[in-house]
Amino acid sequence: MTSSGAVSLPADDLLLKVTPPRAPRDLVRRARLRGDDAQFGEAPVILVQAPAGFGKTALLAQWRLEFLAQGAVVAWVLAQQRDDVPRLVQALALAVRVGAGRPGFGHTLLDASPLPGLEAVTVWLAEVAHLAFKVVLFVDDADRLPAASRDALAYLLRNLPPNLQVVVAARADCDLEIADLMDYGHCAVVGAHTLRFTLDETLELARQRCGAQVDANAMAGLHDMTEGWPLGVQLAIAVAAGGQRGLAQLAGAPVHGDSLRGRLMKLLLSNLDAADLDFLTRIAMLDHLHPELCSALVEAPDAAERLARLARETPVFVIAEEGSWMRMHALARETLLENFAQLPAAQRAALHDRAAGWLARHGAVEEAARHALAAGQRELAYELAERSLYDTLMARGRQGMVLEWLTHLPAEELDKRPRLMLAAAWSLATSDRHLEAAELVSRILAQVGDDAALRCECALISSGAAIFADDPDRFAALHDPWAQSPPLEDPQMLQVHANRSAFRTLLEGGPALARLRQQQAPRQEHSTTLSYAARWGEFIVALTYLWEGQVRLAEALLRPTLLQAEAELGRRSPFVCMLAALLAAAVWERDQPAEATALLANRLDVLERHGLPEAVLLGFRTMSRVAIAGGAEHRAAELLGALHAVGRARSLPRVCVASLTEQVRMHARRFRSETCRALCAQIDNELADPACPQGPMWRRSVELLRELAFGHAAIAAQAWRQALEPLARADALAMQVQQGRLHIELLGLRAYALDRCGERSLPLLREAIDLAQAYGLQRVFADAHPGLGDWVRQVGAEDGSADSAAATLHAPMRPQPAAEPPRPRSSPSMALTPKEREVLALLANNLSNKEIGLAMQVGEETIKWHMKNLLSKLDAGNRKQVVSRARVLGLLEAA
Repeated sequence: MTSSGAVSLPADDLLLKVTPPRAPRDLVRRARLRGDDAQFGEAPVILVQAPAGFGKTALLAQWRLEFLAQGAVVAWVLAQQRDDVPRLVQALALAVRVGAGRPGFGHTLLDASPLPGLEAVTVWLAEVAHLAFKVVLFVDDADRLPAASRDALAYLLRNLPPNLQVVVAARADCDLEIADLMDYGHCAVVGAHTLRFTLDETLELARQRCGAQVDANAMAGLHDMTEGWPLGVQLAIAVAAGGQRGLAQLAGAPVHGDSLRGRLMKLLLSNLDAADLDFLTRIAMLDHLHPELCSALVEAPDAAERLARLARETPVFVIAEEGSWMRMHALARETLLENFAQLPAAQRAALHDRAAGWLARHGAVEEAARHALAAGQRELAYELAERSLYDTLMARGRQGMVLEWLTHLPAEELDKRPRLMLAAAWSLATSDRHLEAAELVSRILAQVGDDAALRCECALISSGAAIFADDPDRFAALHDPWAQSPPLEDPQMLQVHANRSAFRTLLEGGPALARLRQQQAPRQEHSTTLSYAARWGEFIVALTYLWEGQVRLAEALLRPTLLQAEAELGRRSPFVCMLAALLAAAVWERDQPAEATALLANRLDVLERHGLPEAVLLGFRTMSRVAIAGGAEHRAAELLGALHAVGRARSLPRVCVASLTEQVRMHARRFRSETCRALCAQIDNELADPACPQGPMWRRSVELLRELAFGHAAIAAQAWRQALEPLARADALAMQVQQGRLHIELLGLRAYALDRCGERSLPLLREAIDLAQAYGLQRVFADAHPGLGDWVRQVGAEDGSADSAAATLHAPMRPQPAAEPPRPRSSPSMALTPKEREVLALLANNLSNKEIGLAMQVGEETIKWHMKNLLSKLDAGNRKQVVSRARVLGLLEAA
């Protein structure tokens, strides 16, 4: 205290320590990581721990605004290396004083002599406990604190009063010694895996910086290249956009080019010294890194310490949440592998040889095989591959790995190694190379003799190839002899057999029975994760739901399955892309075009080469319908043309017919009768080709498409009476196989045609509307025909509240902006600006002008101006009346 009684001010640098960073305007609000979410908000301590560049500070800045909006007092402390315990406690006291606006808080800690040991922390905790409000303390960069201050912070975290919550951000190598808090559920941890951007967040960031016209495919490629690393995403966007030339150029920038990678890598690796760069170059050929493996590889006494230091100081590594394993970031590894290729051949071979030996001794057999092959030890490589590839494929679905090995294996080596041949046959069968799979199966059958189990497995391989060849009748002929009591004992093979039985039942028109078949598959009792075959089972169950039109159930099943499969197999794995196609179709039916686009971004090329025909159809059809709804008919035509080309390239005539049918639907929307007639003639030409399958199941599926196309063509010609017959035949075929979504669409189209004929049609339409509501099909009528969609909306409006939900079952034909909340029922003179709405929402939480300004990051005078406008527009005399009037007028939800 000074002689005049005024409180002395702390040093300026202490004020800077407690000044929170200003959230940037283009901050990506991470809705899945809200601070008030149950998984975080209920924990007394939240630890945000990840390496550099993962957006820890940005997340804390977002959470700070969220807690301010809730009315909590927020204190911020930026930790530094010179923060001994007394200085840390001073910062804590000043942070609460500034955040709470309490000039007297912590005066004994700030103005008196420093208290010894942890006594100062205890005094601070006692003062916080006496506050009559909740305090949220943010401690950023806690890894910088000296050891004694870390101990003091850990003491603080273990003795929190009920009104205090603490959020700590630190790098991955920082150990605060609070494992006991985690074990007892008192500390929630947000790690690097959680902090990685999802594709949706990458797209949001790109749109904020570059505008709404950013190419989703380009951004998906950039996202895959950076693996969602937040700093890498931001650097890549900036580099691709050309820096000072304006980020708007990103929409057309080539994100996969060598120029982008080179410029980005220059930013990432520019600060490495020669010794570190040489070390990284030598270990870049390893997929996964471990200190002992790097020591064996480089044969340097300090290899483990160097690896730990580089992982701590650079953003080059992706570190596992637990354990000592890590991997090099894909961007850095690509550049370093170019340096590795410049090493002398003998040195590269020696490195591969040492890696193969260490990995084989520690059970990483497949990876050891690849290094043995690179070292020139072919016999050892083939032996190790035979030991690992089959199990890896069946348990984890590493199809691409097997196909890669096929390019290295001579035919004579394959014949000598039956398990390798089986793995190759499985991989080829579930792709567009099913003819090669048939050749391998023939070679296997020539060697197996009377082994019934192996013959049954060969039948499963061949039937899988028939599915990917879109020949359901051949699939049934291969599967049916083994349908009952298969001679199999391996649980994975029994799971595959159950999958095939379920798919066979679905083709017969029994989706519910197919799910029952799937439920009868053997379960893995002691495994926490699903096998690859079990994931295929979930794929088939989701397909049965889509078949029926049960899109809510399909979405609920597919979301967690896709997340888990993507984490294990990678975003562009063929199986993951097929799951994404099914989920995109489901969310599109739920009228979520942005999510459907994001799900399929940078995946259609994988689907067209390796996808199951049904997944290919769903993926391309969904994207074309999104394009049509957005007013980009030229883009839809391009997609449907590409779908037809895929059918030609892969000899899938049903895919060609489906593409032509979808084109007829598109042109019928604009009543282009001549174009529709020509496309129908093309369909008949496709079906007249003698090379087409002739089995009854295949013919039934294409006849359904043909009848649908001819019905739309009649609608395009406005020959309403003529349209009724093909639509009715299509509906009968759809009901025969229980395709519920198509049945609802055809009910609506038949009602539409009947209405145009002047006949009674409303009961049929209302039945279709009721079914669509029950199943959650919000796009079905607008996708069928815009005239039908408009009629559904009109009927809903005329029926009043009882059928008002019918108006939500279609979308306008015109391209629309992103969905907005319903407009309040108020006169135009009372229309509020977006900022006034935000102020009103915060005012409803009893926040003061200063607190609202902190939450919105604007000055208090600005809030006063908005408040004046609200008082005037709502004809209110005080703040309480503003809130009451807003609720009466529908501007706020009722309390």
